Amino acid sequence: MTDLELEQIAVQIRQDIISSIHAAASGHPGGSLSAVDAIAVLYFDEMNIDPKDPHKPDRDRFVLSKGHAAPAVYSALARKGYFPVEDLLSLRHIGSHLQGHPSAKDTPGIDASSGSLGQGVSVAVGMALSAKLSHDSYRVYSMLGDGELQEGQVWEAAMMAGFRKLDNLCLLIDNNGLQIDGDIAEVNSPYPIADKFEAFGFYVINVPQGNSIHAIREALKEAREMKGKPTCIILKTTKGKGVSFMENDASWHGRGPSDEEYEAAMQELSKAKEPGTVQ
Repeated sequence: MTDLELEQIAVQIRQDIISSIHAAASGHPGGSLSAVDAIAVLYFDEMNIDPKDPHKPDRDRFVLSKGHAAPAVYSALARKGYFPVEDLLSLRHIGSHLQGHPSAKDTPGIDASSGSLGQGVSVAVGMALSAKLSHDSYRVYSMLGDGELQEGQVWEAAMMAGFRKLDNLCLLIDNNGLQIDGDIAEVNSPYPIADKFEAFGFYVINVPQGNSIHAIREALKEAREMKGKPTCIILKTTKGKGVSFMENDASWHGRGPSDEEYEAAMQELSKAKEPGTVQ
């Protein structure tokens, strides 16, 4: 798949995020939008997965440790064919299989339930260790938020991954710089992120253009080639990416758009799908 095709998929995922959160009248648009490009590359280019066989033993695993960004993953799964696209508008509704945070019990294609920050990455490390012990070939990917790095459990998991040399594990840090209370550097700074993961035995890849499809693909290729160490890809992203009035605004961490804001966002994203406009 070409970069342009993946960019168009990313715009569609952003539209789905806005539509589903608007329909729910609640959710987390900011961190979902910043994570879109990496999720588009993972699901449509990188991972060995098959919607016709969601539990195939050799599939690559993905754990959304920042579980509040579930709308982005739900869209990718729907567009990939795991369940009907129409289901996206049932987000957070009673009886829906698409709840506010991922549930492996309810949603096809979800490998691990998550939501309580810090726990998802521990599950991912366990999956990667299991593959090593069983001599299985699958890879494990997990996305964390930068505010999530304030959780101690993240570093317990990192210590185990580095010690066990889990080179089948790839962590992606959605470094959009904002959490629900504001700038992560002012709330409880996790910086320097790269130095900390290196100290735990990780190979670190810094991606200054963390919303660039091409840059993400190159980073994931580099991660696949790394032997003897787990990889951490630090993506410098923009919170609310793709919707100008949501970008770099912490107030969009956890609220849904009004009808007027929904229309404005969808119009902007529709223009982004026109030929030659996606960057």
